[in-house]
Amino acid sequence: MGFTARVAAFLVAIVTSFPALAQDVTLIAREGGIVLSGALQGFDGEFYRIQTSYGLLTVDGQGVICEGPACPDLVAPRAVIRITGAGDVGADLLEPLFRSFAAKRGLIYEDRAQGAYAAALLDPDSRKELAVVSFQPLPPDPASAALAEGNADLKLSFLPEATLVSHALALDALAAIVAPDNPTPEISTTSLARVLSGEVTNWARIGGPDMPIVLHALEGDTDMQRALAARIGAPVAATVLHPDQQSLAAAVALDPWALAIIGRANIGPARRIPLTDSCGFPLLPTPLAVKAEDYPLALPVLILAPKRRLPLMTREFLEFLRSPAAQEVIAARGYIDRSPSRQPMTADGLRLINAIQGAGEDITLADLKRLVDLMDGADRLSLTFRFEDGSSTLDTTSRENLADLAQIIASGRFRNERMVLAGFSDGSGAAAANLALSLERAGRVAQELAALAPDLPPEALPAIDGFGEALPMACDETAIGRQLNRRVELWLVPHFPESDAPSP
Repeated sequence: MGFTARVAAFLVAIVTSFPALAQDVTLIAREGGIVLSGALQGFDGEFYRIQTSYGLLTVDGQGVICEGPACPDLVAPRAVIRITGAGDVGADLLEPLFRSFAAKRGLIYEDRAQGAYAAALLDPDSRKELAVVSFQPLPPDPASAALAEGNADLKLSFLPEATLVSHALALDALAAIVAPDNPTPEISTTSLARVLSGEVTNWARIGGPDMPIVLHALEGDTDMQRALAARIGAPVAATVLHPDQQSLAAAVALDPWALAIIGRANIGPARRIPLTDSCGFPLLPTPLAVKAEDYPLALPVLILAPKRRLPLMTREFLEFLRSPAAQEVIAARGYIDRSPSRQPMTADGLRLINAIQGAGEDITLADLKRLVDLMDGADRLSLTFRFEDGSSTLDTTSRENLADLAQIIASGRFRNERMVLAGFSDGSGAAAANLALSLERAGRVAQELAALAPDLPPEALPAIDGFGEALPMACDETAIGRQLNRRVELWLVPHFPESDAPSP
Protein backbone atom coordinates (compact mmCIF):
# COMPACT_ATOMS: atom_id res chain seq x y z
CA MET A 1 0.00 0.00 0.00
CA GLY A 2 1.45 3.40 -1.01
CA PHE A 3 1.06 6.76 0.70
CA THR A 4 -2.37 8.33 0.54
CA ALA A 5 -2.62 11.31 -1.73
CA ARG A 6 -2.95 13.63 1.24
CA VAL A 7 0.14 12.31 3.04
CA ALA A 8 2.13 12.23 -0.20
CA ALA A 9 1.28 15.84 -0.97
CA PHE A 10 2.28 16.87 2.54
CA LEU A 11 5.62 15.07 2.32
CA VAL A 12 6.37 16.51 -1.11
CA ALA A 13 5.74 19.97 0.27
CA ILE A 14 8.04 19.64 3.26
CA VAL A 15 10.79 17.73 1.44
CA THR A 16 11.01 20.25 -1.37
CA SER A 17 10.91 23.18 1.06
CA PHE A 18 13.83 22.10 3.29
CA PRO A 19 17.26 20.61 2.71
CA ALA A 20 17.67 16.90 3.49
CA LEU A 21 19.09 16.05 6.92
CA ALA A 22 22.16 13.90 7.47
CA GLN A 23 20.35 11.57 9.87
CA ASP A 24 20.35 7.83 10.51
CA VAL A 25 17.55 6.64 8.20
CA THR A 26 16.16 7.58 4.83
CA LEU A 27 12.69 6.46 3.74
CA ILE A 28 12.22 6.26 -0.01
CA ALA A 29 8.69 5.94 -1.41
CA ARG A 30 8.26 2.75 -3.43
CA GLU A 31 6.27 4.73 -5.97
CA GLY A 32 9.20 7.12 -6.35
CA GLY A 33 9.45 10.86 -6.07
CA ILE A 34 9.56 11.18 -2.29
CA VAL A 35 12.63 10.89 -0.02
CA LEU A 36 12.36 11.57 3.69
CA SER A 37 15.35 11.57 6.08
CA GLY A 38 15.26 11.68 9.84
CA ALA A 39 16.14 10.09 13.17
CA LEU A 40 14.33 6.80 13.74
CA GLN A 41 12.20 6.88 16.90
CA GLY A 42 10.61 3.45 16.54
CA PHE A 43 9.26 0.75 14.24
CA ASP A 44 6.43 -1.56 15.33
CA GLY A 45 6.51 -3.90 12.35
CA GLU A 46 3.99 -1.77 10.46
CA PHE A 47 4.85 1.90 10.85
CA TYR A 48 8.04 3.95 11.18
CA ARG A 49 8.17 6.92 13.53
CA ILE A 50 10.91 9.37 12.57
CA GLN A 51 11.88 12.73 14.02
CA THR A 52 12.75 15.37 11.46
CA SER A 53 13.11 19.13 11.57
CA TYR A 54 9.59 19.16 10.12
CA GLY A 55 8.18 17.31 13.13
CA LEU A 56 7.54 13.74 14.29
CA LEU A 57 6.07 11.69 11.43
CA THR A 58 4.42 8.26 11.29
CA VAL A 59 5.01 6.53 7.95
CA ASP A 60 3.44 3.33 6.61
CA GLY A 61 6.26 0.78 6.25
CA GLN A 62 4.61 -0.87 3.24
CA GLY A 63 4.91 2.31 1.24
CA VAL A 64 8.64 2.95 1.69
CA ILE A 65 12.11 1.42 1.53
CA CYS A 66 14.34 2.12 4.51
CA GLU A 67 18.04 2.88 3.95
CA GLY A 68 20.64 3.73 6.55
CA PRO A 69 22.48 2.21 9.53
CA ALA A 70 19.48 2.48 11.89
CA CYS A 71 16.99 0.67 9.65
CA PRO A 72 15.30 -2.05 11.76
CA ASP A 73 14.96 -5.76 11.19
CA LEU A 74 11.64 -5.92 9.35
CA VAL A 75 10.98 -9.49 10.43
CA ALA A 76 11.16 -9.15 14.21
CA PRO A 77 11.30 -5.55 15.49
CA ARG A 78 12.22 -5.13 19.13
CA ALA A 79 9.49 -3.45 21.16
CA VAL A 80 10.27 -1.37 24.24
CA ILE A 81 7.35 -1.26 26.69
CA ARG A 82 7.95 1.25 29.48
CA ILE A 83 5.25 1.31 32.17
CA THR A 84 4.93 3.72 35.08
CA GLY A 85 2.35 4.71 37.70
CA ALA A 86 0.69 2.98 40.66
CA GLY A 87 3.35 0.90 42.41
CA ASP A 88 1.00 -1.52 44.20
CA VAL A 89 -0.78 -2.49 40.99
CA GLY A 90 2.48 -2.87 39.11
CA ALA A 91 3.95 -5.10 41.82
CA ASP A 92 0.81 -7.24 41.96
CA LEU A 93 -0.08 -7.70 38.30
CA LEU A 94 2.64 -6.95 35.76
CA GLU A 95 4.85 -10.01 36.28
CA PRO A 96 2.05 -12.64 36.11
CA LEU A 97 0.31 -10.85 33.22
CA PHE A 98 3.43 -10.67 31.06
CA ARG A 99 4.26 -14.30 31.90
CA SER A 100 0.80 -15.33 30.74
CA PHE A 101 1.07 -13.14 27.63
CA ALA A 102 4.40 -14.76 26.72
CA ALA A 103 2.97 -18.26 27.23
CA LYS A 104 -0.04 -17.41 25.06
CA ARG A 105 2.28 -16.20 22.27
CA GLY A 106 4.71 -19.12 22.62
CA LEU A 107 7.55 -16.82 23.69
CA ILE A 108 10.23 -17.21 26.35
CA TYR A 109 9.74 -15.01 29.42
CA GLU A 110 12.99 -13.84 30.98
CA ASP A 111 12.97 -12.14 34.37
CA ARG A 112 15.37 -9.19 34.50
CA ALA A 113 14.19 -7.55 37.69
CA GLN A 114 16.81 -5.80 39.76
CA GLY A 115 14.62 -4.04 42.30
CA ALA A 116 11.91 -2.62 40.03
CA TYR A 117 10.10 -4.94 37.64
CA ALA A 118 11.86 -5.68 34.34
CA ALA A 119 11.58 -8.56 31.85
CA ALA A 120 12.23 -9.55 28.26
CA LEU A 121 10.22 -11.63 25.79
CA LEU A 122 12.41 -13.81 23.57
CA ASP A 123 11.93 -15.72 20.34
CA PRO A 124 11.88 -19.43 21.32
CA ASP A 125 14.19 -20.49 18.47
CA SER A 126 16.74 -17.70 18.14
CA ARG A 127 16.32 -16.27 21.68
CA LYS A 128 16.31 -12.88 20.06
CA GLU A 129 14.68 -10.09 22.10
CA LEU A 130 11.22 -9.31 20.76
CA ALA A 131 10.28 -7.01 23.62
CA VAL A 132 11.78 -5.54 26.77
CA VAL A 133 9.44 -4.47 29.55
CA SER A 134 10.17 -2.19 32.48
CA PHE A 135 8.16 -0.61 35.28
CA GLN A 136 8.94 2.54 37.27
CA PRO A 137 6.52 3.31 40.13
CA LEU A 138 5.79 7.03 40.20
CA PRO A 139 3.15 9.32 41.73
CA PRO A 140 0.33 10.34 39.36
CA ASP A 141 1.69 13.70 38.15
CA PRO A 142 5.29 12.58 37.40
CA ALA A 143 3.89 9.45 35.71
CA SER A 144 1.69 11.55 33.43
CA ALA A 145 4.63 13.83 32.68
CA ALA A 146 6.73 10.80 31.71
CA LEU A 147 4.09 9.83 29.13
CA ALA A 148 3.83 13.38 27.81
CA GLU A 149 7.62 13.66 27.44
CA GLY A 150 7.92 10.29 25.68
CA ASN A 151 9.78 8.66 28.58
CA ALA A 152 7.04 6.08 29.21
CA ASP A 153 4.46 4.28 27.09
CA LEU A 154 1.76 3.19 29.58
CA LYS A 155 0.54 4.35 33.00
CA LEU A 156 -1.19 2.32 35.72
CA SER A 157 -3.81 4.36 37.56
CA PHE A 158 -7.15 4.36 39.38
CA LEU A 159 -8.28 7.60 37.73
CA PRO A 160 -8.90 8.36 34.04
CA GLU A 161 -7.31 11.39 32.38
CA ALA A 162 -8.89 13.35 29.57
CA THR A 163 -5.63 13.61 27.62
CA LEU A 164 -4.94 9.85 27.73
CA VAL A 165 -6.69 6.77 26.35
CA SER A 166 -8.08 4.49 29.09
CA HIS A 167 -7.88 0.71 28.86
CA ALA A 168 -9.80 -1.17 31.57
CA LEU A 169 -7.55 -3.66 33.34
CA ALA A 170 -9.42 -4.81 36.45
CA LEU A 171 -11.57 -3.64 39.34
CA ASP A 172 -10.69 -3.16 42.98
CA ALA A 173 -13.00 -2.54 45.92
CA LEU A 174 -12.10 -0.15 48.70
CA ALA A 175 -12.57 -1.74 52.12
CA ALA A 176 -12.37 -0.43 55.67
CA ILE A 177 -9.82 -2.38 57.72
CA VAL A 178 -9.04 -2.70 61.41
CA ALA A 179 -6.81 -4.91 63.57
CA PRO A 180 -8.03 -8.51 64.01
CA ASP A 181 -8.68 -7.87 67.73
CA ASN A 182 -10.71 -4.68 67.21
CA PRO A 183 -14.15 -5.45 68.76
CA THR A 184 -16.24 -3.06 66.65
CA PRO A 185 -18.78 -5.25 64.78
CA GLU A 186 -19.46 -3.04 61.73
CA ILE A 187 -19.45 0.52 60.42
CA SER A 188 -21.93 2.39 58.25
CA THR A 189 -20.94 4.40 55.20
CA THR A 190 -22.14 7.62 56.86
CA SER A 191 -20.07 6.92 59.99
CA LEU A 192 -17.08 6.01 57.85
CA ALA A 193 -17.33 9.30 55.96
CA ARG A 194 -17.40 11.22 59.26
CA VAL A 195 -14.31 9.35 60.48
CA LEU A 196 -12.41 9.97 57.25
CA SER A 197 -13.22 13.68 57.39
CA GLY A 198 -11.97 13.93 60.98
CA GLU A 199 -15.40 14.75 62.42
CA VAL A 200 -15.54 11.51 64.47
CA THR A 201 -12.40 10.59 66.41
CA ASN A 202 -13.62 8.06 69.01
CA TRP A 203 -14.71 4.45 68.46
CA ALA A 204 -17.57 4.87 70.96
CA ARG A 205 -19.39 7.14 68.51
CA ILE A 206 -19.57 4.40 65.89
CA GLY A 207 -20.40 1.40 68.05
CA GLY A 208 -16.97 0.56 69.46
CA PRO A 209 -15.23 1.04 72.80
CA ASP A 210 -14.34 4.42 74.30
CA MET A 211 -10.95 4.71 72.61
CA PRO A 212 -9.49 7.24 70.14
CA ILE A 213 -9.53 6.31 66.47
CA VAL A 214 -6.05 6.26 64.93
CA LEU A 215 -6.66 6.99 61.26
CA HIS A 216 -4.07 5.56 58.85
CA ALA A 217 -3.87 6.26 55.11
CA LEU A 218 -1.64 6.14 52.07
CA GLU A 219 0.44 9.20 51.30
CA GLY A 220 -1.55 11.88 49.53
CA ASP A 221 0.33 11.68 46.22
CA THR A 222 -0.42 7.96 45.65
CA ASP A 223 -2.93 6.94 42.98
CA MET A 224 -5.32 5.15 45.32
CA GLN A 225 -5.35 7.96 47.88
CA ARG A 226 -6.15 10.49 45.17
CA ALA A 227 -8.95 8.26 43.92
CA LEU A 228 -10.32 7.94 47.47
CA ALA A 229 -10.16 11.70 48.02
CA ALA A 230 -12.01 12.22 44.73
CA ARG A 231 -14.66 9.72 45.83
CA ILE A 232 -15.34 11.31 49.23
CA GLY A 233 -14.79 14.88 48.07
CA ALA A 234 -11.93 15.75 50.43
CA PRO A 235 -8.53 14.47 51.59
CA VAL A 236 -8.54 11.87 54.37
CA ALA A 237 -7.77 13.40 57.77
CA ALA A 238 -5.20 10.73 58.61
CA THR A 239 -2.53 11.08 61.27
CA VAL A 240 -0.32 8.17 60.11
CA LEU A 241 0.73 7.89 56.45
CA HIS A 242 2.26 4.99 54.51
CA PRO A 243 3.98 4.75 51.11
CA ASP A 244 2.18 1.59 49.92
CA GLN A 245 -0.74 -0.68 50.71
CA GLN A 246 1.38 -3.51 52.14
CA SER A 247 2.89 -1.31 54.86
CA LEU A 248 -0.52 0.26 55.50
CA ALA A 249 -2.19 -3.12 56.11
CA ALA A 250 0.68 -4.33 58.29
CA ALA A 251 0.56 -1.23 60.50
CA VAL A 252 -3.22 -1.34 60.95
CA ALA A 253 -3.07 -5.05 61.87
CA LEU A 254 -0.76 -4.21 64.80
CA ASP A 255 -2.80 -1.31 66.20
CA PRO A 256 -6.11 -2.32 67.87
CA TRP A 257 -7.53 1.21 67.48
CA ALA A 258 -6.40 1.87 63.91
CA LEU A 259 -8.72 2.31 60.92
CA ALA A 260 -7.83 2.68 57.24
CA ILE A 261 -9.21 2.32 53.72
CA ILE A 262 -7.40 -0.09 51.43
CA GLY A 263 -7.90 -2.07 48.24
CA ARG A 264 -9.58 -5.47 48.58
CA ALA A 265 -6.55 -7.14 47.00
CA ASN A 266 -4.18 -5.94 49.74
CA ILE A 267 -6.05 -6.41 53.05
CA GLY A 268 -3.33 -8.85 54.13
CA PRO A 269 -3.04 -9.38 57.92
CA ALA A 270 -5.70 -6.80 58.79
CA ARG A 271 -9.43 -7.50 59.13
CA ARG A 272 -12.10 -6.09 56.84
CA ILE A 273 -14.74 -4.54 59.05
CA PRO A 274 -18.26 -5.14 57.65
CA LEU A 275 -19.73 -2.11 55.91
CA THR A 276 -23.42 -1.16 55.89
CA ASP A 277 -25.40 1.72 54.50
CA SER A 278 -27.30 4.15 56.71
CA CYS A 279 -30.33 1.81 56.93
CA GLY A 280 -28.25 -1.20 57.91
CA PHE A 281 -28.19 -2.86 54.48
CA PRO A 282 -24.94 -4.89 54.30
CA LEU A 283 -22.53 -3.84 51.55
CA LEU A 284 -20.33 -6.76 50.54
CA PRO A 285 -17.35 -6.35 48.16
CA THR A 286 -18.04 -9.64 46.36
CA PRO A 287 -16.90 -9.96 42.74
CA LEU A 288 -20.47 -9.94 41.43
CA ALA A 289 -21.48 -6.95 43.57
CA VAL A 290 -18.45 -4.97 42.41
CA LYS A 291 -18.93 -5.85 38.74
CA ALA A 292 -22.62 -4.98 38.96
CA GLU A 293 -21.81 -1.66 40.71
CA ASP A 294 -23.94 -2.72 43.69
CA TYR A 295 -20.95 -2.01 45.95
CA PRO A 296 -20.46 1.78 46.14
CA LEU A 297 -16.72 1.85 46.93
CA ALA A 298 -15.30 0.17 43.83
CA LEU A 299 -12.46 1.59 41.74
CA PRO A 300 -11.45 0.81 38.16
CA VAL A 301 -7.84 -0.24 37.62
CA LEU A 302 -6.76 1.39 34.36
CA ILE A 303 -3.89 1.33 31.91
CA LEU A 304 -3.58 4.77 30.36
CA ALA A 305 -1.87 5.35 27.03
CA PRO A 306 -0.94 8.50 25.11
CA LYS A 307 -2.97 9.40 22.05
CA ARG A 308 -0.40 8.14 19.58
CA ARG A 309 0.23 4.89 17.79
CA LEU A 310 1.87 2.35 20.09
CA PRO A 311 4.30 -0.40 19.00
CA LEU A 312 2.67 -3.56 17.69
CA MET A 313 3.69 -5.70 20.68
CA THR A 314 2.29 -3.10 23.07
CA ARG A 315 -1.04 -3.06 21.24
CA GLU A 316 -1.14 -6.86 21.29
CA PHE A 317 -0.54 -6.86 25.05
CA LEU A 318 -3.40 -4.40 25.59
CA GLU A 319 -5.64 -6.64 23.50
CA PHE A 320 -4.50 -9.68 25.51
CA LEU A 321 -5.75 -8.01 28.71
CA ARG A 322 -9.31 -8.62 27.48
CA SER A 323 -8.75 -12.36 27.13
CA PRO A 324 -9.92 -15.06 29.58
CA ALA A 325 -6.27 -15.95 30.32
CA ALA A 326 -5.53 -12.41 31.49
CA GLN A 327 -8.74 -12.20 33.49
CA GLU A 328 -7.84 -15.46 35.28
CA VAL A 329 -4.50 -13.94 36.31
CA ILE A 330 -6.23 -10.81 37.61
CA ALA A 331 -8.68 -12.81 39.72
CA ALA A 332 -5.92 -15.06 41.07
CA ARG A 333 -4.04 -11.99 42.34
CA GLY A 334 -6.97 -10.82 44.45
CA TYR A 335 -8.34 -8.20 42.06
CA ILE A 336 -11.76 -8.46 40.42
CA ASP A 337 -11.67 -9.44 36.78
CA ARG A 338 -13.92 -7.78 34.21
CA SER A 339 -15.43 -10.90 32.66
CA PRO A 340 -19.17 -11.38 33.24
CA SER A 341 -19.92 -13.74 36.11
CA ARG A 342 -23.09 -15.41 37.32
CA GLN A 343 -24.47 -16.42 40.70
CA PRO A 344 -27.62 -18.30 41.75
CA MET A 345 -30.25 -15.86 42.91
CA THR A 346 -30.89 -17.98 46.00
CA ALA A 347 -27.20 -17.82 46.97
CA ASP A 348 -27.65 -14.21 48.02
CA GLY A 349 -30.12 -14.57 50.85
CA LEU A 350 -29.47 -10.97 51.87
CA ARG A 351 -31.34 -9.79 48.78
CA LEU A 352 -34.42 -11.71 49.81
CA ILE A 353 -34.13 -10.36 53.35
CA ASN A 354 -33.86 -6.85 51.91
CA ALA A 355 -36.92 -7.49 49.77
CA ILE A 356 -38.99 -8.44 52.81
CA GLN A 357 -37.60 -5.90 55.28
CA GLY A 358 -37.56 -3.08 52.76
CA ALA A 359 -41.04 -3.70 51.37
CA GLY A 360 -43.21 -0.65 51.88
CA GLU A 361 -46.93 -0.66 52.59
CA ASP A 362 -47.68 -0.66 48.86
CA ILE A 363 -45.75 -3.91 48.23
CA THR A 364 -48.10 -6.85 48.59
CA LEU A 365 -47.43 -10.48 49.38
CA ALA A 366 -48.44 -11.27 45.80
CA ASP A 367 -45.74 -8.90 44.50
CA LEU A 368 -43.09 -10.64 46.59
CA LYS A 369 -44.34 -14.09 45.57
CA ARG A 370 -44.10 -13.20 41.88
CA LEU A 371 -40.57 -11.97 42.46
CA VAL A 372 -39.50 -15.08 44.40
CA ASP A 373 -41.11 -17.43 41.86
CA LEU A 374 -38.98 -15.96 39.07
CA MET A 375 -35.84 -15.93 41.22
CA ASP A 376 -36.25 -19.62 42.10
CA GLY A 377 -33.77 -21.58 39.96
CA ALA A 378 -32.50 -18.43 38.23
CA ASP A 379 -28.99 -17.01 38.12
CA ARG A 380 -28.01 -13.36 38.06
CA LEU A 381 -25.40 -12.23 35.55
CA SER A 382 -23.11 -9.43 36.69
CA LEU A 383 -24.03 -7.24 33.70
CA THR A 384 -26.25 -4.53 35.20
CA PHE A 385 -27.64 -1.41 33.58
CA ARG A 386 -28.11 2.02 35.14
CA PHE A 387 -29.03 5.40 33.70
CA GLU A 388 -27.50 8.83 33.98
CA ASP A 389 -29.11 10.98 36.65
CA GLY A 390 -32.47 12.38 35.57
CA SER A 391 -32.40 10.80 32.10
CA SER A 392 -33.19 7.68 30.11
CA THR A 393 -29.61 7.52 28.78
CA LEU A 394 -27.50 4.56 29.84
CA ASP A 395 -24.34 5.56 31.70
CA THR A 396 -20.87 4.76 30.32
CA THR A 397 -20.40 1.46 32.16
CA SER A 398 -23.87 0.29 31.13
CA ARG A 399 -23.16 1.01 27.47
CA GLU A 400 -20.03 -1.15 27.73
CA ASN A 401 -22.11 -3.85 29.42
CA LEU A 402 -24.64 -3.66 26.59
CA ALA A 403 -21.89 -4.26 24.00
CA ASP A 404 -20.66 -7.23 26.05
CA LEU A 405 -24.19 -8.64 26.22
CA ALA A 406 -24.62 -8.34 22.45
CA GLN A 407 -21.40 -10.32 21.92
CA ILE A 408 -22.45 -12.96 24.45
CA ILE A 409 -25.81 -13.49 22.76
CA ALA A 410 -24.23 -13.61 19.30
CA SER A 411 -21.81 -16.29 20.52
CA GLY A 412 -24.71 -18.50 21.59
CA ARG A 413 -23.33 -18.77 25.10
CA PHE A 414 -26.78 -18.80 26.72
CA ARG A 415 -28.78 -20.33 23.90
CA ASN A 416 -30.34 -22.95 26.20
CA GLU A 417 -31.40 -20.46 28.85
CA ARG A 418 -34.03 -17.77 28.91
CA MET A 419 -32.73 -14.28 29.60
CA VAL A 420 -34.81 -11.73 31.46
CA LEU A 421 -34.08 -8.04 31.86
CA ALA A 422 -35.55 -7.28 35.29
CA GLY A 423 -36.16 -3.61 36.06
CA PHE A 424 -36.22 -2.04 39.52
CA SER A 425 -36.86 1.41 40.92
CA ASP A 426 -36.17 3.28 44.13
CA GLY A 427 -38.91 3.66 46.72
CA SER A 428 -39.77 7.32 46.17
CA GLY A 429 -43.25 7.83 44.75
CA ALA A 430 -46.26 5.55 44.40
CA ALA A 431 -45.66 1.81 44.03
CA ALA A 432 -47.77 1.56 40.85
CA ALA A 433 -45.78 4.33 39.17
CA ASN A 434 -42.50 2.75 40.25
CA LEU A 435 -43.61 -0.61 38.83
CA ALA A 436 -44.40 1.00 35.47
CA LEU A 437 -41.11 2.91 35.52
CA SER A 438 -39.08 -0.23 36.23
CA LEU A 439 -40.74 -2.03 33.34
CA GLU A 440 -40.12 0.95 31.06
CA ARG A 441 -36.41 0.95 31.95
CA ALA A 442 -36.10 -2.78 31.22
CA GLY A 443 -37.79 -2.16 27.88
CA ARG A 444 -35.39 0.68 27.10
CA VAL A 445 -32.38 -1.60 27.65
CA ALA A 446 -33.97 -4.22 25.37
CA GLN A 447 -34.55 -1.60 22.66
CA GLU A 448 -30.96 -0.39 22.81
CA LEU A 449 -29.72 -3.98 22.66
CA ALA A 450 -31.83 -4.64 19.55
CA ALA A 451 -30.49 -1.46 17.92
CA LEU A 452 -26.91 -2.39 18.77
CA ALA A 453 -27.27 -5.93 17.37
CA PRO A 454 -29.82 -5.68 14.50
CA ASP A 455 -28.82 -9.10 13.13
CA LEU A 456 -30.00 -10.93 16.26
CA PRO A 457 -33.38 -12.64 15.78
CA PRO A 458 -36.14 -11.43 18.13
CA GLU A 459 -36.28 -14.80 19.88
CA ALA A 460 -32.60 -14.43 20.91
CA LEU A 461 -33.28 -11.17 22.78
CA PRO A 462 -34.08 -11.14 26.50
CA ALA A 463 -37.63 -10.91 27.81
CA ILE A 464 -38.44 -7.95 30.04
CA ASP A 465 -40.10 -7.69 33.44
CA GLY A 466 -40.41 -5.06 36.16
CA PHE A 467 -40.68 -5.26 39.93
CA GLY A 468 -40.68 -1.62 40.96
CA GLU A 469 -39.30 -1.08 44.47
CA ALA A 470 -39.68 -4.74 45.52
CA LEU A 471 -35.97 -5.65 45.74
CA PRO A 472 -33.94 -2.74 47.18
CA MET A 473 -30.16 -2.99 47.15
CA ALA A 474 -29.54 -0.09 49.50
CA CYS A 475 -31.18 2.54 51.67
CA ASP A 476 -33.64 4.84 49.92
CA GLU A 477 -32.94 7.61 52.42
CA THR A 478 -29.69 8.58 50.64
CA ALA A 479 -29.05 9.71 47.07
CA ILE A 480 -26.46 6.99 46.47
CA GLY A 481 -28.85 4.38 47.84
CA ARG A 482 -31.61 5.47 45.46
CA GLN A 483 -29.13 5.38 42.58
CA LEU A 484 -28.15 1.80 43.43
CA ASN A 485 -31.80 0.79 43.56
CA ARG A 486 -32.61 2.22 40.11
CA ARG A 487 -31.28 -0.54 37.88
CA VAL A 488 -31.98 -3.25 35.32
CA GLU A 489 -30.52 -6.68 36.11
CA LEU A 490 -29.93 -9.58 33.73
CA TRP A 491 -31.31 -12.91 34.94
CA LEU A 492 -30.87 -16.34 33.42
CA VAL A 493 -33.71 -18.78 34.02
CA PRO A 494 -33.91 -22.45 32.94
CA HIS A 495 -35.29 -22.92 29.46
CA PHE A 496 -38.12 -25.40 29.30
CA PRO A 497 -39.37 -26.83 26.01
CA GLU A 498 -43.06 -25.96 25.62
CA SER A 499 -44.18 -29.56 26.31
CA ASP A 500 -42.19 -29.68 29.57
CA ALA A 501 -42.88 -26.19 30.81
CA PRO A 502 -44.35 -25.95 34.29
CA SER A 503 -47.99 -25.04 34.58
CA PRO A 504 -48.73 -21.35 35.11
